[in-house]
Amino acid sequence: MAPRSDLPDIHGLIVVDKPAGWTSHDVVARVRRLTGMKRVGHGGTFDPFATGVVVVAVGRATRVLQYIQDSDKRYLAHVVLGAETDTLDVDGEVVSRNRGESLPAREDVESRSGAPATPAPSLPAREDVEAALAHFTGEIEQVPPAYSAIKVQGRRLYERARAGEAVVAPTRIVRIDAIDVLDFEPPDLLLDISCGKGTYIRSIARDLGARLGSGAYCHGLRRIRNGAFTVADAWTLDELDAIDLRGRWPEVATHPDRAVANLDAIILDGDQTEAWYHGRSVDPVTIDARPWPALLRVYTPDGRFAGIGRHQDDGALRPAFVFSASEEGQA
Repeated sequence: MAPRSDLPDIHGLIVVDKPAGWTSHDVVARVRRLTGMKRVGHGGTFDPFATGVVVVAVGRATRVLQYIQDSDKRYLAHVVLGAETDTLDVDGEVVSRNRGESLPAREDVESRSGAPATPAPSLPAREDVEAALAHFTGEIEQVPPAYSAIKVQGRRLYERARAGEAVVAPTRIVRIDAIDVLDFEPPDLLLDISCGKGTYIRSIARDLGARLGSGAYCHGLRRIRNGAFTVADAWTLDELDAIDLRGRWPEVATHPDRAVANLDAIILDGDQTEAWYHGRSVDPVTIDARPWPALLRVYTPDGRFAGIGRHQDDGALRPAFVFSASEEGQA
């Protein structure tokens, strides 16, 4: 069903608890149908096998998506030791078992009953796992999975991998704030991971298995936080399907400024507000004498969210994006 063009625009963020088997694009398509809005986007791709927080923006709220994509995240990861898969997750094909020995033929990672693949005969102890995980905190180099949405020379890596091309993903620096072992009953390892943007949990599983010499893949993954949003804020797709989403929009949607709640805020005066809505930089002399960070949340004198400002080298506050006053309060 195509979005209706005769409906009034609505704006805001919806936090969705994505089910396994859905892509972020699938979630966007469902919200687009339920809201009747064409302008809908998501705050970053999320593996189909994973579940949890996906932030969907509707209308002008899509302007804050870049800040959601850059936010820190927290995951619960179920890692299985003793085997490796080509996709580094449960949906892939087993390519090695027991310290990396090649398999002669395809094997499913798990049966449809959910039983994981047979573990390697010898697996590390918990203290060995915890010692190995100490190497994965801080800023580290990480090679993304070959089956990922990263573009190289204009093509997604997963497209190249599915075409049988030899894929080498570019190494990049990611930040991992903490990895805690919640439970370990070999071969099953449950991790709580807090990390910065662009971190692949599947790559952590692969690299942990390599360091331990056992091999590993990500059997399950749940995102429990994306920036300011947690699973406590989330609606399931079934819940959204069961309600009149437009009719209950103020209850369901979240205001766009929550996506940038980590930024300092500034309130403009009347003259500054007029200049702001005309896309002009605000006179730095009349803001405040104290040093400000690079980005600021901007509000009008009556407390309406006006957008995000970026400080220039000369100290002027230039609009990074302007959130129209007429759209305030629709979320």
